[in-house]
Amino acid sequence: MPTDIRDTEYTFDNGSPEAVPQLRALESFLDPITAGRIAPPLLAPGGVCWEIGAGGGSVARAMARAVGPAGRVLATDIDTGHLAPAANLEVRRHDVRTDPAPGDAFDLIHARLVLLHLPDRRRVLGTLAGALAPGGWLVVEEFDCSAPLRVLTAPTDDAAKLFTQVTDAMLGILQSHGADLAWAQDVHAELAAAGLLEVDTVTHSQSWPGGSVGASLYATNSRQLEPELLDTGLSPGQLEAFRKLLRDPAFAVMSYQFVSTRGRRPAGR
Repeated sequence: MPTDIRDTEYTFDNGSPEAVPQLRALESFLDPITAGRIAPPLLAPGGVCWEIGAGGGSVARAMARAVGPAGRVLATDIDTGHLAPAANLEVRRHDVRTDPAPGDAFDLIHARLVLLHLPDRRRVLGTLAGALAPGGWLVVEEFDCSAPLRVLTAPTDDAAKLFTQVTDAMLGILQSHGADLAWAQDVHAELAAAGLLEVDTVTHSQSWPGGSVGASLYATNSRQLEPELLDTGLSPGQLEAFRKLLRDPAFAVMSYQFVSTRGRRPAGR
């Protein structure tokens, strides 16, 4: 998951070899949803946009194409190794927790899978709302990890139990690093409390069969977190069986709910 935080608080390392397949899997699943949420009138030619925790840069590049040569997109992350600047796309290393907002006149600010990892997420959200231009939009998108994943089919009951055991352990690791697994449920109210208007939320979930890009995300996450998963008492054999299960076409699971919330700063202020 892309992020704007550095040090042990963030669970995943964007410098890891597993970061590239992780980012690509997230983009494959989430980019079409995000594209619909930031489509015109939010994105318009000549617009000024800020993409936070830009990760692999797919959303930032789409923004740059939409705003055209008269517009400007700023893509920030604490690890910019997967980002490349372009004519109207600036890349900047930035820690959204501690660095001041890089301006206060953005027509669109987008943060995907960032704030749920930040213990001071509410303060940061207020900073983002304050960086909008009058009439500008803030779009915050998160996974809601508060409900157990629903296994739809599995080759055996033991396989389904193993999947639940490993994914529960991964969620425990996320929480130990300061993540709020239910934060997605609070974003709508937080945008409204920040004074934004026209706040609306949509959710998306779908089945991920074994061998799909979506299912591969769980396997990639388990590789990123393997040392900590082993510390929980899981064995290397269990992790290998978990990854094998995720390649099995007899297995299918529902994804976490992806929650997309947006709101607009009043035009007069």
